[in-house]
Amino acid sequence: MAFLRKKREEPRIDLTPMVDVVFLLLIFFMISTTFVDTAGISIKLPESSSQQVAKEPKELKVYLSKEGEIYFKEENLSLEEFKGRLSRFGAEAGEMTFLLLADRETRHGRVVSIMDVARQFGFKKLAIATEGGGNKP
Repeated sequence: MAFLRKKREEPRIDLTPMVDVVFLLLIFFMISTTFVDTAGISIKLPESSSQQVAKEPKELKVYLSKEGEIYFKEENLSLEEFKGRLSRFGAEAGEMTFLLLADRETRHGRVVSIMDVARQFGFKKLAIATEGGGNKP
């Protein structure tokens, strides 16, 4: 009697379920991740056509709302409290960039006074954040 031998199939790994799981994870992380870098206040930055400056490794972000309120690390401060916070930086202030994110409707005098306070406490690199608006006349 002659028995028929079955051909042995090579074992193989099906990658389809793994690809499905990776794809679902990718979608999950894309949907659940947010890239918000601003504090909890609403600030409309003024537009500018100048180039973007590289982000400094040591920068201090201060937000100035439309009403003139000062926010530092998402905390609303009075001018005196703000001065107290700036005084803590001491000699390190000269190496840091003071980045002011002021709302476009903030009074110019308030912006200048905040910049003066920063200069008074030793900040030498002062910057005002703007949004790129193209070349508008």
